[in-house]
Amino acid sequence: FHVQPLSLDKFGDPLHKFRAITVSACNLRPTSRGIIHIRSTDFRDKPVIKPNYLSTEEDRQVAADAIRVTRRLMGQKALSKYAPDEYVPGPKVSNDTADLAKAAGDIGTTIFHPVGTAKMGLSTDPMAVVDERLRVHGAEGLRVVDASVMPSITSGNTNTPTIMIAEKGAACIIEDGRSSFNA
Repeated sequence: FHVQPLSLDKFGDPLHKFRAITVSACNLRPTSRGIIHIRSTDFRDKPVIKPNYLSTEEDRQVAADAIRVTRRLMGQKALSKYAPDEYVPGPKVSNDTADLAKAAGDIGTTIFHPVGTAKMGLSTDPMAVVDERLRVHGAEGLRVVDASVMPSITSGNTNTPTIMIAEKGAACIIEDGRSSFNA
């Protein structure tokens, strides 16, 4: 859960004028999988990205449960003096799993940690893009050194694992450079 002392309709919008907090939940083990592919051969064209959020029953259940837990937390006596009102998804949305999952789909968004678009794995894995030294399969002199090589997302913030990948990538580049220099 993330709790922030602010409220807005979406990132980039101005803050609401009323006093509020935002409680958001993050599914740390999503089973939904998105896709990304090139739009054209022109490198300036943005890729096509389809995140496919909440496309599995498991993820819809997690989202519905998260809203239920948030409602229960906000309804606690200790918070009553702050008189919290539910703004989104709103009190008109029932606690029915299907209703909550739809509401979560309507308001859900990324929290800026997409990973896994260039999976690390064996060359025999058709989904793998890079090897254990972050070299692109079938390409000479090309590596991918970022969070995209994670085969699946970590159960926490991706910052530290991404730094580790960058450090590993730097070490591999230095080692390979020394090997070719000494050869």
